[in-house]
Amino acid sequence: MASFNYLFTNRVKFPFGSDAFNRAWAKRLLLLRQVVKMNRRRNKLVTKGAVIDERAEIGLVKIEGHKSRLTVGSFTFIGRVYMVLHGKVTIGNYVCINDGVEILTASHDVTDAAWSQIVKDTVIEDFAWIGQGAMLLPGVTIGRGAVVGARAVVTKSVAPGAIVAGNPAVPLAKTRSTELNYNPCEFLAANRAWLIG
Repeated sequence: MASFNYLFTNRVKFPFGSDAFNRAWAKRLLLLRQVVKMNRRRNKLVTKGAVIDERAEIGLVKIEGHKSRLTVGSFTFIGRVYMVLHGKVTIGNYVCINDGVEILTASHDVTDAAWSQIVKDTVIEDFAWIGQGAMLLPGVTIGRGAVVGARAVVTKSVAPGAIVAGNPAVPLAKTRSTELNYNPCEFLAANRAWLIG
């Protein structure tokens, strides 16, 4: 969840004792354990060097490598995701990364007799949506507002607004709107309890 400080500071306020006040606080107390767990996850990563906005939502992420190579922007949702941080992973604002996604930043040169490691950074720009079970291979950039379909394997960068699917991922004929204005974190019950009531 968003940081407790952010939620408390930006909470919707109802008149004390009103039905709306009682409903909102009942939801907040019921979901408090979830808020605490999510905040602990974020804080643990930040303590280890990751740069994560206080409004980002970090799920059960498994990260191998130096946490300092991870940057996550505001209002970004990351579900149950696996990342290997040999290189940097930079995730923008308002990004949605669904469960089962794998983000890799290194591979090996199969043409090299020494099988040397190749490290490349991965960038996911604002408003991108990475579907369930997709795999991003080293060195790709997912452009602003691009969509990666479920189970797609992204071997090359995806243009802004493009929609890709398949293995390897290829662009579909349709594209996404250039005017994007949504928050993937606003659908989470704990956030709604504080910010909407």
